[in-house]
This record gives sequence, C-alpha cells and structure tokens, in this order.
Amino acid sequence: MTTPQHKIGSGSGSGFGATSTAAEVLTGLDLTGKLALVTGGYSGIGLETTHALVNAGAHVVVPARRRTTAEEALAGTTNTEVDELDLADLDSVRAFAGRFLATGRHLDLLIGSAGVMACPETRVGPGWEAQFATNHLGHFALVNHLWPAIADGARVISVSSRGHHFSPIRWDDVHFGHGYDRWLAYGQAKTANVLFAVHLDRLGRDRGVRAFALHPGSIMTNLLRHVPRDEWRGNGWLDEQGNPTAYFKTPEAGAATQVWAATSPQLDGMGGVYLEDCDIAEPASEDDGVTEVRHRVGVRAYAIDPEQAARLWALSADLTGTDAISR
Repeated sequence: MTTPQHKIGSGSGSGFGATSTAAEVLTGLDLTGKLALVTGGYSGIGLETTHALVNAGAHVVVPARRRTTAEEALAGTTNTEVDELDLADLDSVRAFAGRFLATGRHLDLLIGSAGVMACPETRVGPGWEAQFATNHLGHFALVNHLWPAIADGARVISVSSRGHHFSPIRWDDVHFGHGYDRWLAYGQAKTANVLFAVHLDRLGRDRGVRAFALHPGSIMTNLLRHVPRDEWRGNGWLDEQGNPTAYFKTPEAGAATQVWAATSPQLDGMGGVYLEDCDIAEPASEDDGVTEVRHRVGVRAYAIDPEQAARLWALSADLTGTDAISR
C-alpha cells in the first residue's frame, strides 16, 4: 500500500514540530538491543543522532571518512564503534560493507546522514560530480552491499534537504559535464536522496524494510563550510551582529526528524515518503519556485515520482555496478 504524502493522523500531525529535539521524539522508546548505523554520525546533526540513539539504548556503528576525528568526537560515548568509510570511493564502501558483513550482525536502523553541500567543482571516481557521487551514489552502494545484513522490519533513512527544490535529476547531464553550478548540483543530489528512498521502499516492503527521506531543517554546522560568508549574509542567515538568525534550528532539533523517521511507532506500516519537521510533508505548491528556497516547504512532485525513482535506481546500479536488492 502506498503511503499518502500528507501529514499523519488525518492531517492533525504527529504532535511534534520544528523545534522538537531528538531526545523528545524518543521519549518512552527503548532501543535496547537495536543496532543502528549512522553515516556522518560524528559531527553536526549526525553526532546528535548518535547521542540520542545511544541514550535510548541502541548500539551505533559510525563509519567515517575521518576516522581519528570520529573517534575523538565519540570518545566517552558508550555503545558506539567507528570504522573507515569514504562514500566518494566505491572501493572504500565495498571494503567497509565486507568488514561489517563478516561480523554476522544485522542492522535495525540505517541513517544516511553524511553529505557535502555546494562544494567547488570536484570529480571523484571515474569523473563523477562529487555531490551526486557522495550524497547519493555512495549511499546507494552502501545500502546495496549491506542488504544481506539489513534486518526484516528495518528502516533506512535518506537525509535529503529542502535544497531538492533547486533541481530535478538532470538526465541529460547528471555529472555536469557542460557547466558546473554548485547549487544545482546540490539540488540534484538531494532530489536523488528522495527518489532513492521512494524506490528502496517499494523494493524492501515485502521484507518489512521501509525507507523514508527527509529535510532535517537548516542547521549551522560544518556542512556550510563551502558557502562564502557574504552568501550567508545575502541569504539572511546572519543578523547585523553576525549571529545566526532564527532561520536555523539547533543541532538537537535538526537531528529530530531523522531520529523520528528511524524509530517512531507513528510510522509503522508506512514508507516511501518525504518528511519535514517530524511529520510527513505535504506536496509543494506549484508556484513555490518563485519564492526564496528558505521559504519553500513540502516536496516537489519530481522527487517522489515512482517512474523517476525507478529510472534513477537503474542508472545508479549501472554506474556503481551494484544492485543486490532489485535483482
């Protein structure tokens, strides 16, 4: 059954909102015995996600491109383990998955929280555009390689962004071979994150594996490192004193939607939809393309289109040489 792309509870909502924190959405939930994997789980909202899951009783695996940095960030945090993973390097993805599969354990929760935003033009692998490769293809390959270890009834969370409003999939030039635009590239990668969840949910639901995509909110983290300060001011991100405006969530609130997506009983039996502010998002209005992206809400039709989701899955399988699920 397809989950409607509308707020839960007949439109009344989840009871949580934009300012809810990861700890609050976990109130009353006991995750003891659950095994989670959080990419990017050592910085920004990923770190807050790791802390919240551990505090609720879960054991969390944190694969990290910067292993030493991750170990330092998680020092003193019980029930966590760090391993090496570079999502932009498919050999690294394959090696990490192999090490995890060798442990014989099964994952109950997988949250793809790592990513890069608006970086200068960068090529990885066989010349792939880095944002599409890191944010989407790396996670696509990771989930496929780990598929034998993903437990029946597990949830897979794809952290997207309201930035998906910037661009659909550029089918004629996915890797920006004809002129690079860092924000369009980011938008395409975030659209890919949503489409990935849409198709993964269709493929996994017979095993009870459900997938969700989401916008966590705007949070002042290291994700902004490639955005010049003058852009921060031009976008209204800083006030006259140089302090972040109310546009930004705290990291604790920024982690809430992905934690809610991964654990909430309110989403039992659902999947394949896009979330924001701890609820299922509404479809975006057709005229929101004329507004500033920070005022846009909801999900664009092209990001949840099942035909485009299937097309992206096929392209991703071809590019990565990996498709353990649909086959």
